[in-house]
Amino acid sequence: MRQDWEPEDLIDVWTLLEEDMKRVRNKSGATRLGFALLLKFFEVEARFPETAKEIPAAAVEYVAQEVKVPAEAWAEYEWQSKAIQRRRGEIRAAYGFRANAEEDQEQLAGWLATELCLVELSRDRLAAAVVARCRNDHIKPPAPGQVRRLVGKAVKDFEARFCRSTLERLARISVPRKR
Repeated sequence: MRQDWEPEDLIDVWTLLEEDMKRVRNKSGATRLGFALLLKFFEVEARFPETAKEIPAAAVEYVAQEVKVPAEAWAEYEWQSKAIQRRRGEIRAAYGFRANAEEDQEQLAGWLATELCLVELSRDRLAAAVVARCRNDHIKPPAPGQVRRLVGKAVKDFEARFCRSTLERLARISVPRKR
């Protein structure tokens, strides 16, 4: 996420709407600020930040004013707790996202192997395509390590299928033998 924000952009992107305010009302202090920031970040990125530094400082200041919590409280927000997992689930549900199942990962790998690996060689772009597809389908994207494994499996499956079909085509070609 970009770190430099003009005031107009902050208002457009980081303003808490009525529904957002309903969701933060029952929270207080650092939890209230953290939840509001995660909510708006998810709205923009369709994922959660990996670290607190990923949230732009200007956004922290702006949202802190909206929820009437000092911006310094952001430093106190708990990143490693069961409560944050519940809050993330609440945010995903608010935006209509569901958890990523094993079946989803198999479908993503199949989609990559049959449709994208033929035209895209960059594993980074294949990984970005997985995340974009998940966002589009309202599925929680897999963790970065899982995405790398998924891309690796898709590439391996594509290469095996490509080699098999190439060998089959070569076998069908009749090559005259010298006598």
